[in-house]
Amino acid sequence: MKTVYTCFCTDVIHEGHLNIIKEAHKHGKVIIGALSDPALIRYNRFPTKSLEERIKLYKNLDGVDDVVVQDSIMYDDVIKRLKPDYVVHGDNWKEGAESAIRENVLKCLDAYGGELIEVGYTFNPRVSKIDRQLREKLAMPEYRRKRLRQLLEIRPVVKAIEVHSGITGLIAEKTVIENNGEFDQFDAMWISSLCDSTAKGKPDIELVDMTSRFRTIDDVTEVTTKPIIFDGDTGGLAEHFVYTVRSLEKMGVSAIIIEDKKGLKKNSLFGTEVKQTQDSIENFCAKIKAGKEAQLTEDFMIIARIESLILEEGMEDALMRASAFVEAGADGIMIHSRKQEPAEIVEFCDKFRETNKTTPIVVVPSSFNTITEEELAEHGVNIVIYANQLTRSAFPAMKRTAEDILRYHRAKEVDDRLMPIKQIITLIDEL
Repeated sequence: MKTVYTCFCTDVIHEGHLNIIKEAHKHGKVIIGALSDPALIRYNRFPTKSLEERIKLYKNLDGVDDVVVQDSIMYDDVIKRLKPDYVVHGDNWKEGAESAIRENVLKCLDAYGGELIEVGYTFNPRVSKIDRQLREKLAMPEYRRKRLRQLLEIRPVVKAIEVHSGITGLIAEKTVIENNGEFDQFDAMWISSLCDSTAKGKPDIELVDMTSRFRTIDDVTEVTTKPIIFDGDTGGLAEHFVYTVRSLEKMGVSAIIIEDKKGLKKNSLFGTEVKQTQDSIENFCAKIKAGKEAQLTEDFMIIARIESLILEEGMEDALMRASAFVEAGADGIMIHSRKQEPAEIVEFCDKFRETNKTTPIVVVPSSFNTITEEELAEHGVNIVIYANQLTRSAFPAMKRTAEDILRYHRAKEVDDRLMPIKQIITLIDEL
């Protein structure tokens, strides 16, 4: 009997999937590939069911003879192993990033004479409703909140990018690229106090209150599903910090990062150019402990940001603080630097990892931006945050457009660098 292969990356079976199986069954024995979690997260969205649950789901479908695990979004290994006579897939992968997967399948099949069968993609209100319900489930606080911890178990490096509005949240949510046969996307979102303040036209001195910052979170959570890391500045008074923790938990935020400074906030990249006061180890540990005691779930993370290198207090001070903050209950350590070379960040990570193998390390490579995620991972880094790049890229583009409209008294000269409104609208899901 001839064999037919198709790969699923879904948690919910609808008539579109059943139609694929029905067509496959006409041609022989049907084998379904269950895309593994690491591959699924890089290519699609976070699963709501475990791999084991998905395998069971697929095995119980009528017309399915076997289920195997597909460890990569590209089909090389699985086709080499199974040598199916046919691969069946929906016809919705002919354009965009997914077209690279299609080309990969055709190349693999051509090597031995296999055939690709493409089935018309199922578009109808019932299928659309199921897809929408799945997105809404992923966006629910109890699912979103725990996702950062889950990602830390699965991904070698969790990549977060700054968002400050619903539309930037959608960019973080939906941007997927294919590069040399590998798919990638951002894993999480960073709500920065700097970018949140800037978007509101306010200085980054903790002037924008938590109520306003929570509205930004609401705007983002309404249209996205990815986990959120919140920039909590100093965390404020310990008595206030506990309420912030509770509020963020309820909203489905995965983590807050607080820095060990006190007094009027000044951006860390000013370093010693402006007066900045580092909090005592004792006081900051007490704040961490208060936040952890206020937590209602095991999902939420409090990450301690160490400013010792920024303030030129030295490596030993940074390491001493890291040890104390972990002892106080911090779920992660963020180490920051404003130097353009990553040497001191690497040194800190290496020395921290000599005594602590498990506590997640977070870095923000804004200044030391030549080092890659893979290189950082080699030194024990778990989370990389691109903390302000969307804001910094948008501002000069908008300013130049405004200047040129004033210069030419019309909009024609700026048109070739504008994204079509239709393309922007496609980012936004309709009910």
